[in-house]
Amino acid sequence: MKVIRLHPGKERAVLRRHPWVFTGAIARGAADSGETVRVDSADGRTLGWAAYSPHSQIRLRMWSFDPAQRIDAAFFGERLRQSIARRGELDLDPRAARLVWGEADGLPGLVVDRFDDIAVVQLLSAGAERWRDVLLQALREQLPGLRIYERSDVGVRAHEGLQPRSGWLHGDGATRVAIEEHGMRLQVDVAGGHKTGFYLDQRDNRLRFRELVRRQGLRRVLNCYAYSGGFTLAALAGGAEQVISVDSSGPALELAAAHVRDNGFDASRSVLREDDVGRVLRELREAGERFDAVVLDPPKLAASVAQAARATRAYKDINRLGLGLLRPGGWLFTFSCSGGIDSTLFGSVVAGAAVDAQRDAEIVRRVGAAPDHPQLLSFPEGEYLKGLLLRAR
Repeated sequence: MKVIRLHPGKERAVLRRHPWVFTGAIARGAADSGETVRVDSADGRTLGWAAYSPHSQIRLRMWSFDPAQRIDAAFFGERLRQSIARRGELDLDPRAARLVWGEADGLPGLVVDRFDDIAVVQLLSAGAERWRDVLLQALREQLPGLRIYERSDVGVRAHEGLQPRSGWLHGDGATRVAIEEHGMRLQVDVAGGHKTGFYLDQRDNRLRFRELVRRQGLRRVLNCYAYSGGFTLAALAGGAEQVISVDSSGPALELAAAHVRDNGFDASRSVLREDDVGRVLRELREAGERFDAVVLDPPKLAASVAQAARATRAYKDINRLGLGLLRPGGWLFTFSCSGGIDSTLFGSVVAGAAVDAQRDAEIVRRVGAAPDHPQLLSFPEGEYLKGLLLRAR
């Protein structure tokens, strides 16, 4: 077994059960990509076991903080069993849920989402890739009867020295399946959709928005970065008379149109625009348009802290424009899913946008991801989705 020795003092984060060890913390030792290594402090204490990634700044991802733990097939089978069992304790439809969420479930680099009879898998770290066959076998045992599709076709794998991969791992057939969310029928394209096919993390926020539209009697809604229309359906179900949905993806908007139709809404209440969101926001401002509510749910703009400066300018710009389009008393539901921007920075950016827009606004609610995307106290980086529900005064 290979041993990685840390510099003096660098064991503190591991002792606090943080799952990442950066390259600057390592005094000596190396291993192959994804290989399991023992992690020792500078004074020789064993801190636990980790996967080694020679290409990443996150050089170690901890599998276990127990020096006596064996990292083998039984270990991964038990971790998967526990993760899936925890979702069974939540009040959600298990046929449309995140079953494994990487570090939060003690399985760094592994993501598993279930959509009806398909489990969509992402292997995002060198360690997860190294244990690919074991993880797949354990997943088949834990989820008998489900087909398994891989969507490891994301840029983060390049930082681990891995090539993108996608396709069937178990089973085959149609890659578009139907799910239900809060009474809404939705189609998920696991092969061609964003990420694993659908943003399950916004499940509860879509319901909150539907209830807000209904309770406040909001009539005109602008949904930006609409993707397949989750917030569009929420607004229509809440009673909105008109919802304008903007996204740069034509296929996503085609799916949004199908969702409007399949759920029995009058298509005349839904306007779909394939366009750049920034351009549309400026056009609407110049035309003097006003809305009762605006939703801003952009894609990830800053994967790391190093990208935060550029991303904050983009977040500030769209929030400034969004606030400017609100009627007096209107609502802004704004989000960031960028891991490189924490909740404090995001709040500061939105506050600056309100100043530039010359709008007073109050924070009515702070929101995050649905509970099947848990966040460990020891891993604040897991709070990737941050949302603010604002009311303009």
